[in-house]
Amino acid sequence: MSNGLTEMGSNEKDREISPVYSRVLVKLSGEAFMDSKMGYGVDLNVVSSVAAQLAEVHKMGVELACVVGGGNIFRGVQSSGNVLDRATADFMGMLATVINALALQDALEKKGVYTRVQSAINMREVAEPFIRRRAIRHLEKGRIVLFAAGTGNPYFSTDTAAALRALEIGAEAILKATKVDGVFDKDPVKYPDAKMFKKLTYLEVLNLELEVMDSTAVSLCMDNNLPIVVFNLFDRGNLSRLLNGEEIGTVVRA
Repeated sequence: MSNGLTEMGSNEKDREISPVYSRVLVKLSGEAFMDSKMGYGVDLNVVSSVAAQLAEVHKMGVELACVVGGGNIFRGVQSSGNVLDRATADFMGMLATVINALALQDALEKKGVYTRVQSAINMREVAEPFIRRRAIRHLEKGRIVLFAAGTGNPYFSTDTAAALRALEIGAEAILKATKVDGVFDKDPVKYPDAKMFKKLTYLEVLNLELEVMDSTAVSLCMDNNLPIVVFNLFDRGNLSRLLNGEEIGTVVRA
């Protein structure tokens, strides 16, 4: 009898720590890597901190992919117009995401985590080309896959790239990493009385024009019933807690 109870208790404990998702895609903005003193560029200490959280989740057995932005180096849409052709600016932004992906790869591998960078723009000397089946195989082998260069097309954001790649690899959710605790009805930095939403539908995000992801990305997730979880990456341990089933951040689903 005692052996049965002991075994049951052990099984219950295993169930408690089992991750709620087995394969996820983490969307990291370029601003997350930014040197706050300079206002641009890559802060390697921040990159190392992000890598530590990803490595912690990787040890839990979660298959992990990331899409990285490039706004800390170059944001195409804000630099287009009279100064630069929009398509040219967007391609420059895509190249910036590759720089961030390589920095994150280096930080992860220094922590003993095998990674692969896959780029939507061919640059074989520094990254693999994006091949869906190869990306899935990397995940199955326990590697973290970093998707760079967006979709490889101008006029599409890295948010849209995150939704697209998540669907292509069969991710169970997109985890949108931010510097705030979730989705608010207004900017919580400017307005202390801002209200945070715990749960939202895709249509609420679109109708209220909430800054979760751009409308193309949200629509793509809605059409394919892919949940989005918006959380604060800089509250250390949030990513692990989220994957362990704690109610962290804002969940967007049907």
